[in-house]
Amino acid sequence: MPKLWQSKSTKIHPLVEKYTVGNDYILDARLLPFDIEASLAHAQALHKAKILTASELQKLTKALKEILKLHEAGKFVIQPSDEDCHTAIEGYLTAKLGTLGKKIHTCRSRNDQVLVATRLYTRKKLKQISHELIKTQEVFLKLAKKYEFLPLPGYTHTRRAMPSSVGHWAAAYLEELINDHKLLESAYDLNDQNPLGAAAGFGININLDRKLTTKLLGFKRLQQNSLYCVNSRGPTESYILGVLTKIMMTLGRLANEMIWFTTPEFNLFFLPPQFTTGSSIMPQKKNPDVFEILRGNVNVIVALQTQVKDISKNLISGYNRDTQLTKEPLIKGLGIARRSLEVTALVMAAVKPNKEALMKSLAPEFFAVHEANRLVKKGMPFRDAYSHVKEHLQELKVEDPVKAIKEVLSIGGPGNLQLDSYKLSKEL
Repeated sequence: MPKLWQSKSTKIHPLVEKYTVGNDYILDARLLPFDIEASLAHAQALHKAKILTASELQKLTKALKEILKLHEAGKFVIQPSDEDCHTAIEGYLTAKLGTLGKKIHTCRSRNDQVLVATRLYTRKKLKQISHELIKTQEVFLKLAKKYEFLPLPGYTHTRRAMPSSVGHWAAAYLEELINDHKLLESAYDLNDQNPLGAAAGFGININLDRKLTTKLLGFKRLQQNSLYCVNSRGPTESYILGVLTKIMMTLGRLANEMIWFTTPEFNLFFLPPQFTTGSSIMPQKKNPDVFEILRGNVNVIVALQTQVKDISKNLISGYNRDTQLTKEPLIKGLGIARRSLEVTALVMAAVKPNKEALMKSLAPEFFAVHEANRLVKKGMPFRDAYSHVKEHLQELKVEDPVKAIKEVLSIGGPGNLQLDSYKLSKEL
């Protein structure tokens, strides 16, 4: 089938065709079910606008569902010559239904087609990320409760600082993940608006009920301005990837800590062997590759967001082909974030604190602030207490470090746990 825009007298140079199509036809295999979903809704809007009869709507609906079944069976292939799933779908409809197949594109452009298909795809993926994010929250809540007062050294400047606990450390990640989910909700909300009906960005002169397609597709609201619908491609994807970057930054810090905390030198946590890899030359090696890949993927997500931001900045209003290049980084980023959360929840649920090593890790110097505050309670000015402890640091002894940690974490103030106050996020 000729391209949707191609005249009989026009023949595009094959090298230009290959370069401009890129791998869009491969990526669109992911978007095809969502383009079908949008096309089904669009057909109903065309019927309401009296462009399609009831019989035509029925035939188009049946044929669109056939394409979906063929796709699910791996029998509907988008060819490079199709450019994208939109052309492939219309080609099938035209081959099967003749003139009727040509009607489906009425009041529609590939601009708003790809927009709505991407929005529907992204909505599904953000819901999956939400599910995995909450699973990860649950893992850290369990860690926080189970090891509430199990000692864990606290560091500033990567040097010994103050005593903490595994529960305190885990609750910090829990609270951060809850806030990360709030950011995810904002990305979901930004994405959850219907651009279908914007056509090429400058409206249409047929009274198409855009509120109907909004309802049929389950969007929260209608994206009003047709030009902004087109202009929002790129900035929307950039914001979503920015939120995924924040989530990955949380996981990246965790990965870096677990790489160090599970070394024989620290030995604060035990990483089960089923989550490690080996060496081709050193028989003894048990490598934390899962955490290293997780740490590395933070940078991949950052690069993907930068890619989208740079592609879409400074473009003039209206559709620009540049934005075709935002599709791949968005799809990649959504996949990396979901898998990263999935593997984090899996591994962290199995990681075990080394109680013996943790108990031994807290040298008396960790309790310098605790001792200074003890003197303050007796009436000594803090600065004098600070100087006294500093001068007698070598003499400092703590008989019951766990009791001391409980004092810090149970009494009011920013260090306390308050585990019962944490409310896990609700899925999108």
